[in-house]
Amino acid sequence: MPADLVIVNASIRPLFAPAGVTAVAIKDGCIAALGSDERIRALAGADTRIIDAGGRALMPGFIESHLHLFAGGATLSMLNLGETFGLKAVREAFAEVIRTRPGQDLVSGFATNYTIFGEDIRPDRHMLDRIEADRPICMLAVDMHCAWANTRALELAGILHGADPGPGAEVVMGADGLATGELREFGAMVLVQKLSTHQGRDSLDNKGLDAVNHTGRAHDRAAIRQAGAYLAQHGITTAVNMDGNPYQAGLMRELAMAREMPVRVSLPLKLVESDGPEGVERIDLFGDEVPGWLQFGRIKLFLDGVYDTWTALTVTDYPDRAGFRSAPLIAPDIFNAICIAADKRGLQVATHAVGDGAVRAAIDGYEAAARANGPRDARHRIEHIDTITAEDLDRLKPLGIVASMQPVHPPGSAGLPLEPTTTIMGRARWDTAFPWRMIRARGVPLAFGTDWPVSPLSPLYAIHCALTRQPWDAGAPDQRISLDECLMAYTSAGAYADFTEAHRGALREGLAADLVLIDGDLEGLAQDAAAASIALTLCGGRVTYEAGGEV
Repeated sequence: MPADLVIVNASIRPLFAPAGVTAVAIKDGCIAALGSDERIRALAGADTRIIDAGGRALMPGFIESHLHLFAGGATLSMLNLGETFGLKAVREAFAEVIRTRPGQDLVSGFATNYTIFGEDIRPDRHMLDRIEADRPICMLAVDMHCAWANTRALELAGILHGADPGPGAEVVMGADGLATGELREFGAMVLVQKLSTHQGRDSLDNKGLDAVNHTGRAHDRAAIRQAGAYLAQHGITTAVNMDGNPYQAGLMRELAMAREMPVRVSLPLKLVESDGPEGVERIDLFGDEVPGWLQFGRIKLFLDGVYDTWTALTVTDYPDRAGFRSAPLIAPDIFNAICIAADKRGLQVATHAVGDGAVRAAIDGYEAAARANGPRDARHRIEHIDTITAEDLDRLKPLGIVASMQPVHPPGSAGLPLEPTTTIMGRARWDTAFPWRMIRARGVPLAFGTDWPVSPLSPLYAIHCALTRQPWDAGAPDQRISLDECLMAYTSAGAYADFTEAHRGALREGLAADLVLIDGDLEGLAQDAAAASIALTLCGGRVTYEAGGEV
């Protein structure tokens, strides 16, 4: 039978195919054949679409190993403050959005740098009141672990005089007995996010157990669909979502069944300390998977926060706070019990761990699971690993742990300032901070993602950041890895981390035709973030994005 689609005249790196392979034939959503242009052209029929790559790079579709689809979709209608600094510029940006969006719902900005008003100035409600006093507004921090709201938003949320947002979160209070406007961690942030159009359902704090009316579901489904299209635009064919709940599972199933999601999605069940090991059973509420397009099979845990809010869990004291190391979001005995319960059920565990103390606690939990249930190919994951001790680096490989990391996260990369993060972290942690090269050297699987919308989504930009990262001082190790190692972290290693290496992540006959065609020069990403761009994305053999054309 003739192929459905063939791509010829492509440049394929030796990493992905043997020399002489310049073309691919696709049939029924899978790679039917690889070979020379002549061989593959012979597989075309009268109705076969033939794409001439024009010498552009062809490779497996990008696997984005850590993002937040619903939250990301919501930010597509928010104000991006990532490159905005100074009170005047922020005021003008909000004024334009408010002018075009009349009403009284919350207006939010995201990707806000902690230094948006100056290196030594922490945002507060008084500054936001100078931006807008009558309409509730909120700025989400670049790490999505903190937010700042104006007085009107605090009043409408009922938290101007304080509130208890639950373990690990804080409505920061001022000397005047009123909230300063700073909201630390998800439990506090969601109190204001409930004023938005999504009513906080996009928050990472949402358990997704409440009933939502038809209008709300349609609105939320549209945001996730828009996020999927945005991923395809960036060459992404598989997305590992990191804050799943039963509500999201239902929305994503509806989209997958209707063939309205241009990417494959892996969705975990997010649990917190109060869920305990019994909470693992709540994954049953997710219902059926959609084979090949929506899979479950893992849980997501948060052990700590981030350095900028002093919520990262550390092994030793913070340099500016003697005796302080923060506190785990899940007590060690409960964390271990959850890991054991999930592992016994055959589920993969993915744990947010930023501080070296959190990373150690995650390793301890996975070790406890292996000890209780016996060794298996669990591929439990640690998400982020901003910092880790030298001794704990050597514990990853023996336990089969996967490192899921983000090249756009180190301070100094992706437009992020070095301060206040590097100072809060402390010089003693710099040598093993974001240690991609050290992890690769130990044979630990390394999967890349961006944590979108925490950071820009583009894999090509993330690879640029990985290739151009500089040590924070002359004595710190160079943690950069090669271009091919970056591409592996975004393809085959991502598939391995997702237990899908038998189905995608490589160019091989019989695997899914998840492909991306890249315009420009991949090698040039080591100098210029704009050296390459996405020309075409295919997922399951279907064109999901075509630059300059209609899909």
